[in-house]
Amino acid sequence: MAFFEQLLAILRNTFSECVRQPISLVILVISTLLVLLSNPLSAFTMSDDQRMYVDIGLSTVFMCGAILASFLATAVVDREITNRTVLMVVSKPVPRATFVLGKYLGVTLALFAITAVPATSFLLVEVHGVMQTAATPIRWPVVVFGLLAVATTIGTATWCNIFYGKSFAALTSLIGGPLLIVAYILCLFFDWDWSTISATKEFRGDLVVSILLMFLSLTVIAAIAVALSTRLGQVMTIGISLGILVLGLLSDWIFARRILALEQVIAVRDAVEGRAFGIDDLALYGYKFGYAALPNFQVFWVVDAVNQEQAIPLEYLELVVPYGVLMTIAALAIAVALFQRREVG
Repeated sequence: MAFFEQLLAILRNTFSECVRQPISLVILVISTLLVLLSNPLSAFTMSDDQRMYVDIGLSTVFMCGAILASFLATAVVDREITNRTVLMVVSKPVPRATFVLGKYLGVTLALFAITAVPATSFLLVEVHGVMQTAATPIRWPVVVFGLLAVATTIGTATWCNIFYGKSFAALTSLIGGPLLIVAYILCLFFDWDWSTISATKEFRGDLVVSILLMFLSLTVIAAIAVALSTRLGQVMTIGISLGILVLGLLSDWIFARRILALEQVIAVRDAVEGRAFGIDDLALYGYKFGYAALPNFQVFWVVDAVNQEQAIPLEYLELVVPYGVLMTIAALAIAVALFQRREVG
């Protein structure tokens, strides 16, 4: 019971600290504005503007979430080590593993709460559709419900900040997501002229699944950032985290294609010369190790299937979800190992 009480206390403190960060509000506002601007920018394609919007919008949400994960992890772990406030925790009977896990869970929950705002804004704009021409009708339910959600969020956050001293950034993150979700659900029942329609007509489950997979990839990035922040400073943590993300997105190109080519070369060699261990085998094992050790973030990106209107198989999700969970656990295990011998005194 003491473990869960300690974990919950660290989680709540970390979550509160993360949503209060000014950088959280800045990234939330920037990512939401970029999602909104993706609508008119997608209208200049020569084919399917809606597909272009889906690509740009989801990419914007994903990259902003990845950057935010690096910032938050550094803010709550490295800063406590630098300021030596971590001594107040580890000097008490609180295991270091509990401290790292609580920090990670707090960062992840805050990351989901903040990223939910631009993600739901993306869904709202997707329901509206790209304005391909000036004659394209405005879908007023989306505009009205969306603006009401935004106005209510800003008004409530401002009121509570002025009269009750609450954090404007925290309230914006915590209120904005749920209100935009309600606005999105309401928009599914109304057409552009306010005529009622079936919600299933506009609801796109494949987009929701792609967003959930994106959130799963963010849990992996957050775990990596927490692991790095136990030993590195802010700049190094952000740089290496984003570097691992880029390499992970290119994992198939860097490793998979070369593994396939080497396997073909080795198969031909063995057929001609017989089985013999050579430099090609050593290179193959090296590429396989790199392919297994580096998180493959490309598997979480299913936008191509969404744009091609192909169903995401349940069998695929049964492979990807455990993969994301295992990668997260591995990164957290490394974080605990690195933090165990970290000098904090």
